[in-house]
Amino acid sequence: MTEPATPRPAATIILLRRGGKHAERGVEVLLVQRNPEARFMPGVWVFPGGAVDESERSPAGSGDSGSLNDEERAHRAAAIRELEEEAGIALPADADLRPWSRWITPEVVPVRFDTRFYVALAPPHSPPRPDGSETVDARWFTPRRALDMHVSDELELVFPTIKHLESLLPYASSREVLDAVGTRVEPVLPKVIGAGESQRIVLPGDPGYPD
Repeated sequence: MTEPATPRPAATIILLRRGGKHAERGVEVLLVQRNPEARFMPGVWVFPGGAVDESERSPAGSGDSGSLNDEERAHRAAAIRELEEEAGIALPADADLRPWSRWITPEVVPVRFDTRFYVALAPPHSPPRPDGSETVDARWFTPRRALDMHVSDELELVFPTIKHLESLLPYASSREVLDAVGTRVEPVLPKVIGAGESQRIVLPGDPGYPD
């Protein structure tokens, strides 16, 4: 048995489209498509995000975030940076990012992340622009449409993205999503059980989840 890899700190933004003329569509989220030539998750559609840079671990340059601790500031800075790099959408350092979840890559995976997911409103009039290198496409989707397109093999999604899209299905508007944010986020560690074709991912509370 080898020791599991240490997860790298990472951050992701579930960016919500504002209301206005799009209000009748309900919740819409931004997904970006990773470059099909990438070594990690090629061609997959994901929420914008990535690893925390070493420079972001220092409070300096992270903006005045009030009572946030250094670790939280670093994650928020990374989420904002990754959104601009991957989708061309800029948020201010003091943007209203609300914690939605925290997921840790299963222990059997060689490349692991400890990722904090935030929900935030997109700035007005800010169409996404993929960078053409790390990301090659970017679009707004309702969670249901993205999930349906995945089922019909029109959109390649990975397990954490699927589960986060499912978590948004109960909400009728972006405001409802923001208002649903709680005060405490518990880390989620999915685990892989079974072998071969019977292998599957389970979450805490699922049947078969190891203690």
